[in-house]
Amino acid sequence: MIRALAKLTWLEIKIFVREPLGLFGTVGIPVVVFVVTSRLAGGVANAAPRPGSWPGSSFLPVLAAILIALSAVVSLIAIVSIYREGGILKRLRATPLHPVVILTAHVLVKLIFTAITLAVLLLAGRRYFPPDAQIPVVSFGLALLFTTWAILSIGFVVASVVPTARFAQPLASMTMYPLLGLSGLFYPIERMPPVLQTLAAVSPLTYAVSLLDGIWKGESWLAHGTDVAALALTFVVCTAISARVFRWE
Repeated sequence: MIRALAKLTWLEIKIFVREPLGLFGTVGIPVVVFVVTSRLAGGVANAAPRPGSWPGSSFLPVLAAILIALSAVVSLIAIVSIYREGGILKRLRATPLHPVVILTAHVLVKLIFTAITLAVLLLAGRRYFPPDAQIPVVSFGLALLFTTWAILSIGFVVASVVPTARFAQPLASMTMYPLLGLSGLFYPIERMPPVLQTLAAVSPLTYAVSLLDGIWKGESWLAHGTDVAALALTFVVCTAISARVFRWE
């Protein structure tokens, strides 16, 4: 099973890199957004926040990390819908490969490119961090992978029901990006109207932003146990839903 998973994952990686636009959308866009925004901000991606400023020193890195995760989700939804519409999923289901292996391969591909994108982002944006900045690269990278893993499960729910590939990307964007506005990244949740605060409390991106923001600032994982639990619960619930409604054809 492990060998089959490794072979299928490698095959999916080769297929993915053959599509330049998809590769740029996944790897390039978050890096470009981070670098350009850092330049416009005067190269203060990790500088100490000014009094009264919002949202502070971690805004750009966390925004870039969330964009990486969302790009992976949108890409996953598009690929699964294309495979279904083209009959590829049906043919794969007919092979000796276990369905878990087939779907896990797609998740691994997205996690691999998430790690690659983060590495490229940190290399491309290193000039915008103060020389003495203590960046928790390993911990932040693990937080991003964990966040992406959890949010990808939402992508599988959307991919399970999206009718055709033509509707995949618009539906993915309409599902995921509004949640970003409620995550507290752009505006404090406590200042939102009560209805929006309730929606933010049940949005996985709220906990993703909180976890990434805290880890970037050097806080421990234990301090964000609630965020970790919420994201893990998101994965469990969405995986259970996907298992019931996922369509192979």
